[in-house]
Amino acid sequence: MTAGSAPEDLFVAHRRLLFTVAYEMLGSAADAEDVLQESWLRWADVDGSQVRDPRAYLVRIVTRQALNRLRTLSRSREEYVGEWLPEPLLTGPDVAEDVELADSVSIAMLTVLETLAPTERAVFVLREVFDVPYGEIAEAVGKSAAAVRQIARRSREHVAARRPRVRVSRSEQRAVVERFLAALRTGRVQELMEVMAPDVVLIADGGGQAGAATAPVHGAELVAALLARPDRTVSPVWLNGAPAGRIEVGGRLAAVSVEVADGRVVRIHAVANPSKLTRLDEPAELTR
Repeated sequence: MTAGSAPEDLFVAHRRLLFTVAYEMLGSAADAEDVLQESWLRWADVDGSQVRDPRAYLVRIVTRQALNRLRTLSRSREEYVGEWLPEPLLTGPDVAEDVELADSVSIAMLTVLETLAPTERAVFVLREVFDVPYGEIAEAVGKSAAAVRQIARRSREHVAARRPRVRVSRSEQRAVVERFLAALRTGRVQELMEVMAPDVVLIADGGGQAGAATAPVHGAELVAALLARPDRTVSPVWLNGAPAGRIEVGGRLAAVSVEVADGRVVRIHAVANPSKLTRLDEPAELTR
């Protein structure tokens, strides 16, 4: 531990990184904050003279706490009403400057990570996003380095098979999102259908607390019919490192992010669960 550094100073210095690790493992800012609180209590009891690398040590603590939280949450997520989506975070365009970070915290990627087992998710996040050495990951997850390498390979293959295959430029992504938001403002079915691919998919998360489709909706005609309504306020925002939309209808809020391919929207993630929309007024601090 750095001479003269108080435990709280070191924790604060690495807090943005630790929050990002926990958020990517959990897909929930609220749970990530709880993990950081639990991790701080454990860090405060550590004999600093025995810690050579505070950053690595803190990442290990946070990983273990996040794994515990993931296992606790698994049952509640199985019983979740309708589709479960990650908690969207307000970010600035600066997050998009780090392409790998923006990709790793995107709603699309976090949704894919949700299909991994807890240990697989921890290994993937630590290795692929934060480039943590296998030996340190092994200590964090309680496995051998050889086992971690195997888990890393399986998780990479799993994610590669499920992540969006088409990568578009930032300018194209932004242009399509702007057209989509403009169509949402008019509420006209035809304008919505023109900006969406014929096989577009809408995934909505109301969590039983807000009106939302409880299963994915397929096809431009059905999706446009659901989205077409004129009595709403639509604002452009940056969510999870990408251009997105903030929608207000009758005092109710929703956050919408999209995936783009060939100049059209191919997948829409809409979060209407109010418990997941409490952080849309203050930018989150994310870093690698």
